[in-house]
Order: sequence, then C-alpha cells, then structure tokens
Amino acid sequence: MTVSRRAFLGATLSGVALAAVHRTHAATAAGARSVPPQLLERALGALQRHGERIEHRDVIGIADFSLPSSSPRFYLLNLADGSVSSHLVAHGRGSDPTHTGWLQRFSNEPHSNATSAGAYRTGALYVGGHGPALHLDGLDPTNSNAAARAIVVHGAWYVSPHLLDTFGRLGRSQGCFAVGDASLAELLAKLGPGRLIYADKV
Repeated sequence: MTVSRRAFLGATLSGVALAAVHRTHAATAAGARSVPPQLLERALGALQRHGERIEHRDVIGIADFSLPSSSPRFYLLNLADGSVSSHLVAHGRGSDPTHTGWLQRFSNEPHSNATSAGAYRTGALYVGGHGPALHLDGLDPTNSNAAARAIVVHGAWYVSPHLLDTFGRLGRSQGCFAVGDASLAELLAKLGPGRLIYADKV
C-alpha cells in the first residue's frame, strides 16, 4: 500500500512535532542547515521499519554524506519538538581514496575502511582507543557488517575547525562516525543506547 509522505510523517510524529519539523525546513536558526526532506523521510521510514530494534524514539541522528566533510552534516533531531543541531563528521578513507573531502562511494565490505549507508542502532557506551565512544549495529544489508568492522561513534583530532581552516576538509576515519571533541559529549548524551542513526546521500 502506498502511503503519502504527509500521512506517514503524521503517523510517526505527533502533530506538534510534525509542525516543528516543518519549521526547521522553512528557517533554521544560527545558520545551521535543516535536515534535507528526502533524507528525513528515509530516516523516519527506517525508524518505522526497524521499530522493534529501536527502543527510544525521542532523538535520531541523520548523516547527510552528499555534503562535503567541511559542512556540519550530522544532524541530531529531537522528534518531540523538531529542534536540530548539526555537527561535523568524517567519512571513511575507503569512501574517498584521494581525499577530496567528498564521499565517493559506500561499502559494507570488511577492511574497506569505507562508510556504510543505512540504519544503525546505537549500542553501549564504552571507552576505547579513541576515548569515549558508542557501539553501533548495522540494521540493513548495506551496513550489516558494522559491528564486525567495529564501526562506532567516536571523537577524533582530525575533525576540527582548525583542520578546515588549514586544509578545507576534515581527515578521514576507517569508516566510523568520527566527530569533533566539542560535539562528542552532546552526541553521546542525547543518542545513547537504543536509538537510530541513519546515513545516506540524497
């Protein structure tokens, strides 16, 4: 059965939250980008599709890898009020072999060092080689190897405004969602275990 976008969003969000989300597309405070509508629709579709695996539906993360690494392209969306914060995030070196700053391709292959598209469930918080981090499980065929590849959310020195000022692009991860230290605390606190992160291009 085909469901209209308005009906689908209305079934997923409350009326108040839906209006707030639409307002984020009309005007965004402090120059932050709003979530692209196509990507929002895909993310909400993933939330519905994987509903039994996603325990908490208050906040979701959306990564728009159609933008260059110089853009704050990881969106933290509060589904209750439609508020959005945007953050810098690196892509994998296997997705951008010549280090252009643009993601060229996704891959789910082990040892590819590439970013994978699809829906992720956030897992346990832990402290590893990069400091505080968040485990991820891939929920789609396009990212089913995420846990085996140790794809996580972590902080990285190569994700910083200083790097952008110097080189015009961020460094690259091994496929992880590497974010700046200034963003990490907020992302770990507001995502935490049992929430959705959706990554794709539009």
